Amino acid sequence: MTDARDLTLPAGYTDLLGELKVRVRAARIQALRTVNTQLIELYWSIGKTILERQELEQWGSGVIGRLADDLRAEFPEMKGLSRSNLFYMRGFAASWPDPIVQQPVGQLPWGHVTVLLDKLDDQQKRDWYASAAVEYGWSRNVLMNMIMNKTLERTGAAPSNFVQRLVGRDSELAQQVAKDPYNFEFLGLSGEVAERDLENALTSRITETLRELGPGFAFVGRQVHFDVDGDDFYVDLLFFHIEHSRYVVIELKTGKFQPEYAGKLNFYVALVDDVLRRDHHNETIGILICGTKNDRSVRYSLGRSTSPMAVAAYTYDKLPPGEQQALPDEGHIVAALQWAEPNPNDADSRGAI
Repeated sequence: MTDARDLTLPAGYTDLLGELKVRVRAARIQALRTVNTQLIELYWSIGKTILERQELEQWGSGVIGRLADDLRAEFPEMKGLSRSNLFYMRGFAASWPDPIVQQPVGQLPWGHVTVLLDKLDDQQKRDWYASAAVEYGWSRNVLMNMIMNKTLERTGAAPSNFVQRLVGRDSELAQQVAKDPYNFEFLGLSGEVAERDLENALTSRITETLRELGPGFAFVGRQVHFDVDGDDFYVDLLFFHIEHSRYVVIELKTGKFQPEYAGKLNFYVALVDDVLRRDHHNETIGILICGTKNDRSVRYSLGRSTSPMAVAAYTYDKLPPGEQQALPDEGHIVAALQWAEPNPNDADSRGAI
């Protein structure tokens, strides 16, 4: 028998194989998404039915436990019909009473939904994190970290002059780029550090740095050199924001904000805007990240600056022991997440920066 690998292949075979591989992968991904959507719809409908029965017939927790036992006896191959998971389904339907299909949370794996229910009490926050998780493809672990690090509360919080220096919607988009404060705990630093050491730590952990900065950031370089008629200047960190199509200049200061820092950043933003920006790019913005700041001093300084800029603080010290004890340990988190229905589409590799 002739080995298939000894055959003389027709022209175009390699291209056809590549096309079919892409088609099969796309179909598999779509099938997983379809299965996940059906599962989420099922869980929501079960939760809604339990809510309705509790209201009409005053079901107690014992009835829900019996329901879980009977369902598992009928469907032993399903791992998501435990008593605790039925309570999650009830909470799911209570938190999102409208049909789930058209809502962002309806596109998430079940493990993500349980994280939203466990870690957040405010419905607006749940919806914000659900939308962000769908838009940026956050894995369950990334979603957990974003919630624990209070990403929503810090996003867009830095004082800036974007409203005065940018037009309309562009100023709103730019404001959402600047957090306050930035959480650099992942660097493992403590106490006082030099600015160059902080810069080195951020660039050596660039994946975590980009995640903390937020979606859309691409790293261009550190200590980016500019020659201005023989004078040398170096920008601490330079990024390009893909979604906004603009350069972002970041200057680092480990001490308290001083008004002269705004003048230097103003110069760097103007320099990058003039040298690197292309016609199809939006205006360059600058973010000064410093150890501490007086917001009133910041606003006075930015009020006269000609470039669009924001000033934010940062922290990198780990939580005090008392606050660390208040957080759930890894064992509790893993146990909680194992209640959720396993989903092959929920891999850490889905997490996007």
